[in-house]
Amino acid sequence: MKLMLLPSALGGAGAAQYLSTALLNDTIAIDAGCLGFFGTPDEQARVRHVLLTHSHMDHVASLPIFLENAYQCRADPVNIYGSAATLACLRGHFFNDQIWPDFVALSCGDQPFLRLVPFEAGQTLELDGVRIMAVAMDHVVPVLGFLISDANASLVFVTDSAPTDAVWRAANALPDLKAVFLEATFPDEMRWLADVSKHLTPATFAAEVRKLARPVRLVAMHLKARYQAEVAAQLRALGIAGLELAQFGTPYVI
Repeated sequence: MKLMLLPSALGGAGAAQYLSTALLNDTIAIDAGCLGFFGTPDEQARVRHVLLTHSHMDHVASLPIFLENAYQCRADPVNIYGSAATLACLRGHFFNDQIWPDFVALSCGDQPFLRLVPFEAGQTLELDGVRIMAVAMDHVVPVLGFLISDANASLVFVTDSAPTDAVWRAANALPDLKAVFLEATFPDEMRWLADVSKHLTPATFAAEVRKLARPVRLVAMHLKARYQAEVAAQLRALGIAGLELAQFGTPYVI
C-alpha cells in the first residue's frame, strides 16, 4: 500500500500542518481537509472514494472544492463514506445552498456530483483492492478509525481521539500489521485541553502504542501547528521504538 499525507501549508510541503487528508493508492482519500487544494483537477479526479473520519472542519474543509474539481459529468460519481452523524452534517451545514450549492440534491439526476454512503463502526468496505474496517473512536463528535489491509500488509489510521481500547484489540488481531498512523495533538503541558477536546498528548500517545502486542512502524501525525515543535520534542524524548514524525507529500510504502 502507498499512503501519502497531503501537505496543507501554502508554498509546498512545509513543516506546519493545518488541515488533514491522507491519500491511499491515489484513488482513496481519508478525510478532505486539504484534498481540494492538492495537485491538479485531473489528479483529484483519480480519487473516487473519500472516507470521512468525522465532521470537524480541519478534516472536511475542502470537500466542496474537491467535488467541484473532480466532477466529470459521469454516471459514477465520487463516493463519500461517513457515519450517519457525519453525513447529516454535510447535508445540513455544507450542501445547503448557503455555504455551498446543494450537491446532494443536484446528484439526483444521471450526472451526479457525489454519492453519500453510510459507513458505521463495525462495517467493512472493499475498495480498489483494499479492505477497510471502521472502528468507533472517542471524540467530541462521532469519529471513525480505520484498519486498512491489502494482500500484503495492514495499517491502522487513527486521528482525533482520546485513549481507547477497541481499535488496539482489533489491530492486535491483524497478523500482518505493519504500521500505525496515530494523532498526537497537544503538548503534555496542555493535557487539560487534550482531555476536554478528546485528543492525545505525547504521554497519552505513548500509553496508546503500548497497547500494541508487537512493534510496528509508528507515525505520529496531527500535531497542532502552533505547538508542533513542542509536541515533536516531547515525542522524541520518549524514545519510542519505531517512532517517526509525519512527513507530508512523500508516500509511505507499507
